[in-house]
Amino acid sequence: MRYRMTFAVGMAVGYVLGSRAGRERYEQIRRSARRVADNPRVQEMAGVMGAQASKLAGMARTKMGDTLQQRIPFLGSHEHDTGTGWPDEDLADKKARESGIPY
Repeated sequence: MRYRMTFAVGMAVGYVLGSRAGRERYEQIRRSARRVADNPRVQEMAGVMGAQASKLAGMARTKMGDTLQQRIPFLGSHEHDTGTGWPDEDLADKKARESGIPY
């Protein structure tokens, strides 16, 4: 079903872009596409498909995250990262005290 829909959308886009029928035909196709897109059943199906895609993406993210955390140790750490690239102040102080080197 998904492939048929993709094929139909591709055909419609190709026809619109490659059409030599003129502006009237383009406007007619555009109005038809707008009616289909505004149809409540089509919007409902798009919402359902979006929810399913989101659910599948979440499952894939969880599965890949678990796999990557097992293979790459620092991905599984729960230390807070500020994202600046510099170590946190308290972490730097702790390491300085442990090593005896002030930097």
